[in-house]
Amino acid sequence: MTIWPVQDAKARFSEFLDTCIAQGAQIVTKRGEEAAVLLPVAEWRRLQAAARPSIKQLLLSASAPADLVLPPRGQARRRAAPDLA
Repeated sequence: MTIWPVQDAKARFSEFLDTCIAQGAQIVTKRGEEAAVLLPVAEWRRLQAAARPSIKQLLLSASAPADLVLPPRGQARRRAAPDLA
């Protein structure tokens, strides 16, 4: 992983992007402190998918509410329309 000062990343963006695609994540620094990371899109999508559990994972997890009470279908009552008179 290469570290790029922001001014170099801006001035040599094409090289910055090519390095990211060829070598993976690249760090950008601003005033000597890490400020951002440029990732190849495949890596970003992998991280996004790993960060969000699926509905199946949520329902099967140990922290899923086991006492969730759902009303029987078709038994819900509608609210009365407000009287506009």
